[in-house]
Amino acid sequence: MARILDSLPRPLQLVESSTRRSKPGPFPCRGNSMTSSAASARCPPLCSHSETTTKAFAVPRRKAVALILSGCIFSELSSHHQPAYAQPGSAVFREYIDTFDGYSFKYPQSWIQVRGAGADIFFRDPYVLDENISVEMSSPSSSKYKSVDDLGPPEEAGKKVLRQYLTEFMSTRLGVRRESNIISTSSRVADDGRLYYQVEVNIKSYANNNELAVMPQDRVVRLEWDRRYLSVLGVENNRLYELRLQTPENVFVDEEDDLRQVMDSFRVNKVSV
Repeated sequence: MARILDSLPRPLQLVESSTRRSKPGPFPCRGNSMTSSAASARCPPLCSHSETTTKAFAVPRRKAVALILSGCIFSELSSHHQPAYAQPGSAVFREYIDTFDGYSFKYPQSWIQVRGAGADIFFRDPYVLDENISVEMSSPSSSKYKSVDDLGPPEEAGKKVLRQYLTEFMSTRLGVRRESNIISTSSRVADDGRLYYQVEVNIKSYANNNELAVMPQDRVVRLEWDRRYLSVLGVENNRLYELRLQTPENVFVDEEDDLRQVMDSFRVNKVSV
């Protein structure tokens, strides 16, 4: 420590300046915006009577070392504790490829796979549990699809998709009511030359807070959930493939761009026998 102190320069001379001025004149100075002769002509009362005094003080070497070390430690700690914020539309994707069944798609890197969910593949957001993606396929022995056109136009396919969702969400609880509507249906030809249908629906679920109450005023209806369902349909290997995305409506507003990238990434592929 003594060697460090001896190697440091002599006490730092820091200058503190203070300016005392006489009573301001009618024309304040503007620094270097004009020549010295013009400035003296315009501002004689103020500039000619102002004087500057300096006051010097010394900083001991031990205090200087302490200031340097504390500044380094603080900057190091600050660099390791900067909070990370997710930016909208900045999701990192992974690609899932199923060569056995013949399909592929991209999904957010942070999502985790859930086994035993009933679908061929199922991924879920670990933080938003109502947000997930899955793929389902028709049985090759019971279906002989040649093209997604076999479902009819996109509007007819949208009605079939909505009916399937409502059948799956059918509840035996008293006082449960579902509201649904088709938001959009469309078709597109992807870069693989195949035709795909895209269907978006919204489903809301309402339930009574006290379904066993006798008096109607005691059965207050409340919203259970409000979700957006996005489906992509494709046909290959004589099978109908469906990519399903489920997300709460309020989350969809923030993640729409990322979810549409997932939809656009879905491909069905020929399986070699």
